[in-house]
Amino acid sequence: MLQYLRRFRIPTKRYSTIMTAYATERAVAINAVLQACMRLISCPISSLVADFSAQAVVNLILHKNFPDDPIVGEEDSGDLRGESGTPLRLRVLELTNTVLDPPIGEEELLQAIDRGSYAGGSKGRMWTLDPIDGTKGFLRGEQYAICLALIVDGIVQLGVVGCPNLPVDLEQPDGEKGCLFIAVKNQGASQRSISSTEEKPIRFADVSSPASASFCESTEAAHSDHDNSAKIAALLGITKPPVRMDSQCKYCSVSRGDANIYLRLPVQEGYEEKIWDHASGSLLVEEAGGKISDLRGNRLDFSLGRTLKSNVGVIVAHPNIHAKVLEAVQTVYTE
Repeated sequence: MLQYLRRFRIPTKRYSTIMTAYATERAVAINAVLQACMRLISCPISSLVADFSAQAVVNLILHKNFPDDPIVGEEDSGDLRGESGTPLRLRVLELTNTVLDPPIGEEELLQAIDRGSYAGGSKGRMWTLDPIDGTKGFLRGEQYAICLALIVDGIVQLGVVGCPNLPVDLEQPDGEKGCLFIAVKNQGASQRSISSTEEKPIRFADVSSPASASFCESTEAAHSDHDNSAKIAALLGITKPPVRMDSQCKYCSVSRGDANIYLRLPVQEGYEEKIWDHASGSLLVEEAGGKISDLRGNRLDFSLGRTLKSNVGVIVAHPNIHAKVLEAVQTVYTE
């Protein structure tokens, strides 16, 4: 921590003030994401049941601790209501109640899920949640994430990402799996395993030139333009094959040094990225020493509602090479 204080030239007498900022929110967010992760790891369930149950669990924990905080969540309870929704509703309720004591009823479940309906905005506190980011990765038994962030006056202040299938050490892919990534603004970023409370600081890997870098991108071609990624890699002289995975696990992977660049390139004109897909990951990148922008070089703006409507795409890279990556991306998209 002293290294962190020196790096940002923060007087050590301010240490206690910095480290207590959002301490309660941090502890609650870790618990909420951890509880959701543990349910999904331990139960063979469908993606729909997982989505709804994870959102219910996290929203209930948030509401209990911060009853006045609104939540921007991905899901709503529409598919669970009425006679047609009964089978799914009961499965979601059963899974959700494995976490809760005392258990809740059906109406409480629906209300908890619908607490994620907040429209977002530029003033005050709000949480944003993606209960299962990377649905196809979840279905394949590959990478997915539970992503929770606290936004205050349009600025992301806290992010927690749970990655149940991500190896704790990428160099040991068959070793322990299941990670939590945690970032608080101006407090750095850390990683811990789901099975342990010990946190370790994480940093972007040093890289001097784009040619020596490797990059992450989405597995699904529908989520990122693989053809243009290849053109950008060629312009930058990158020869290493891209690391492809689903969800905000990509943010986590580059933040701890598994790769150096993450590109999310637009595949559909006019598409607006959702804030829950990027809030926690973007803070993790910045607190781990990386740089993030959209394809125009602008910062991501989380103050405009439920989407990043003023941004196009996402570029993440080490500050040493971000400008060159941005230039290559703009060259390809200009062409």
